[in-house]
Amino acid sequence: MGYVNKVFLMGNMTRDPELRYTPGGTPLCEFGLATNRQYKTKEGENKEETCFVDVTFWGRRGEVISQYFKKGEQIFVEGRLKLDQWETSEGRRSKLNVVGEDFQFLGRSGGGSDYNRGADNRSQQSRPPSDNSSPAASQPPEDIGEDVSDDEIPF
Repeated sequence: MGYVNKVFLMGNMTRDPELRYTPGGTPLCEFGLATNRQYKTKEGENKEETCFVDVTFWGRRGEVISQYFKKGEQIFVEGRLKLDQWETSEGRRSKLNVVGEDFQFLGRSGGGSDYNRGADNRSQQSRPPSDNSSPAASQPPEDIGEDVSDDEIPF
């Protein structure tokens, strides 16, 4: 029997994308994403809940996101869940993150086109935790995707 670890999220960035590089030179982009869910209670009252998610993109995709996105903008993310665990002086900590594998621009003049339409969408590996306070990048993924020229950006 196979297993599936696939996530699709659409929301607004809660902070500007932060682009860093591993010691080996691999790009790593992190940002927060807020998704909203609207529903009605049994009493007919309209409610809304917001879910905040941390997202990581490796390689050229991360560079493109850091170049063309900023806080408040909408993005559609396709990826997988990754559980980071580490030890602190208070004990064992863990955090569930999304490792982005693909994305689409939303609310832009180029439509919702993939920046890498037709590119190979192989899975990427996330970073393991490296210090005692929070997860941090230490090893690049085995596959960081294809490079994208400026001509391929949909706007």
